[in-house]
Amino acid sequence: MHCAVTRRSLLSASMLAATASLVGCGADAASQGSAQAHDVSKSQVVVAMNATSEPAAGFDPLVSWGCGEHVHEPLIQSTLVTTADDLSIAGDLATEYFCSSDGLVWTFTIRDDAVFSNGEPLTASDVAFTVNGVIESPASEADLSMVERAVAVSDTVVELHLSKPNNTLLYTLAVLGIVPEALYGDDYGRSPIGSGPYVLKQWDQGQQVVFEANPGYYGEAPVMERVIVVFMDEDAALAAVQKGDVDIAYTFATHADRTFDGYELTAFKTVDSRGISLPCIPAGGTRVLEGDIAYHTGNDVTCDVAVRRAINLAIDREQLIDNVLNGYGRPAYSVGDGMPWSSPDMRVECDIDAARVLLDEAGWKPGADGIRKRDGVRAAFDLWYSSDDSVRQATAHEVANQLAELGIEVKPQGGSWDEIYPHQFEQPVLWGWGSNAPVEVYELNYSTGWGNYSCRESAVTDAYLDQALAQTDVEASYEYWKKAMWDGTEGPAPQGDASWAWLANVDHLYFKRVGLVAPQGKAQPHGHGWSLLNNVASWTWK
Repeated sequence: MHCAVTRRSLLSASMLAATASLVGCGADAASQGSAQAHDVSKSQVVVAMNATSEPAAGFDPLVSWGCGEHVHEPLIQSTLVTTADDLSIAGDLATEYFCSSDGLVWTFTIRDDAVFSNGEPLTASDVAFTVNGVIESPASEADLSMVERAVAVSDTVVELHLSKPNNTLLYTLAVLGIVPEALYGDDYGRSPIGSGPYVLKQWDQGQQVVFEANPGYYGEAPVMERVIVVFMDEDAALAAVQKGDVDIAYTFATHADRTFDGYELTAFKTVDSRGISLPCIPAGGTRVLEGDIAYHTGNDVTCDVAVRRAINLAIDREQLIDNVLNGYGRPAYSVGDGMPWSSPDMRVECDIDAARVLLDEAGWKPGADGIRKRDGVRAAFDLWYSSDDSVRQATAHEVANQLAELGIEVKPQGGSWDEIYPHQFEQPVLWGWGSNAPVEVYELNYSTGWGNYSCRESAVTDAYLDQALAQTDVEASYEYWKKAMWDGTEGPAPQGDASWAWLANVDHLYFKRVGLVAPQGKAQPHGHGWSLLNNVASWTWK
């Protein structure tokens, strides 16, 4: 028997947050129609999105839609819960939930007025089917590995039975769209039926997708009744802005100084963090992943904690943001910096003199070429970055230039991810992380976490992370997430083991048509894509 110790009666997210010609045949039709549609409709928006954002498997939550690598609201489907702008848990389908005292059973009561867009009622059986489908599907990118099974107790009550306590399941449920058990099949991704604020009107694969307001939606009716997303590379998106063919288009800091008649540059705050993993163990080890793939581990320079701390002290994050991001970003000292679960105690001031003292005291002395050495080992290492990302390239070179002043030689190495992964545990790598959930704090810092690229192991950190997961109240877990990073004496923080050098949260930049009101909403996660549309239903035109 389970005794309920956590119960939430949930307000809906909407209560907390207070061109037909485009559906044509190709990019030309799209570009011609959008400007005309803007003149006649104040309930439509045309969005230029990176071509890589188009979902390869379609709009299927059991694969990756909404809940994949770059999380976002699924738009077409409802979710059990959602996250409000302050990232507290709010209700969508769920009117309340509670957790058993042992943290192993989560019970959700769902509203009884939700219907799918074909008119059929949504019940707890559909919720259980969706959750069990994710658990059983090898193709699913949603992480519900902590759930053993979902059971529909009645039409409006569903139970999730866990193998071990893990409250982060709420964050996954906040982006997992519920699908209809009776209609789900192999072609669901192309013809999705959902109960969310929008329905999929048309999808011209490789070109555009059109959403229209769902007239049967139980929540507040979308103000923006029609949303057209055109998939374009950056050059094409900028050309579309120049011609006035789209209402909002993504861009990057390298174009932030450009101006276009009728448009304004808008910066959205994010939790899209850039950071460098710093291997904490000496070279010569191996790590086996996926059963049979062995990777070299360790680095004879960064294994010295004095080097890692000095790197964190010497990097001028504000200068990096100015030089690389055109000022559009803010310093970061942890993954998810600025989120409710991140620790402000991890922040350090740039102090290259203190960094020099650290290295001097640790025996790293400048050589004839200015590069420090200790016991015949030069303070030099590669820094890998994704070569198809010009901002990461510039970031890697900026870090190299700054650390050269410290006497550390950093050699930027651009490559594909297939080229980077063999080095992920032995050389520093420039990563992009950040989501609207603390899951990454666990995976990047737990001793056996799949993202523990620094190879740091700490029983103290692991214990805090386990305590964070075990809390039956999400807000109660924040204290343990913070302590896992730095408890005053131990942690991966810059003043502790310094297993990462976090650099900045990168603003997401867009050229937006003057008159379009698109509020910030919650901080956008890593991935310059669908998260822009999290609150598109409330966008308006002046």
